[in-house]
Amino acid sequence: MERLAEGDRPAPAVLPPPIRSVLLPVATAAALLVLALGLRYADADRPGRLDLRILAAIEGTGTRTRHLALAVDFLGEPLGAAALIAAVVAGCLLLRRPRAAVLVVGGVGAAVVATRVLKHLVGRTINGDGNLSYPSGHTAFLTALALVAVLLATGRSGLGRAAGTTLVLLAALAAGAAMGWAQVVLSAHYPTDALGGWFTALAVVPATAWTVDRVADSARRRRSGPHPG
Repeated sequence: MERLAEGDRPAPAVLPPPIRSVLLPVATAAALLVLALGLRYADADRPGRLDLRILAAIEGTGTRTRHLALAVDFLGEPLGAAALIAAVVAGCLLLRRPRAAVLVVGGVGAAVVATRVLKHLVGRTINGDGNLSYPSGHTAFLTALALVAVLLATGRSGLGRAAGTTLVLLAALAAGAAMGWAQVVLSAHYPTDALGGWFTALAVVPATAWTVDRVADSARRRRSGPHPG
């Protein structure tokens, strides 16, 4: 049997095939929910009913809790975000996964850009007219980064569809809940803003991962060219 040359071996997909058929429909549903919430809170300047219920549940936050929220919030600030991205990209390169490194930058960046565009389209504000709030960029950032990291881990571990999908969604939920909680405690966002940021990451990252795989595979086939019969 003819052995494949090193350059002919397909690189590992950043969207593992076992969970691709699940995550892409999840991404579509998440995109629809982002739009639905955006329409619901377009041009609003106050919390909705769901926001009020959640805000009532966390009312009376103490100083220590606020300090913890500030620490989590720092992860979404420029310095903290840059450090996290650099660490994950370095990890991808050390593991010889350049395709995953591209997804870190492209997927997380696309999620953050999407939140910025949506903020201007939706026009929801908090703490003054100049503070656009929906969806939360901090929540989208940390959720997207968690998604990329766990997609890499899932691909390397070879988990099946059920286990892989569960791990990916739990990681996204944990990261989104942590940052969303911090944003609400700090009064930077309404709870539904955080929910919108979470859905934005769920919509953008799988779609970006699928695109990265398609482009990289197409480029590899072009480089290898037709094989002699």
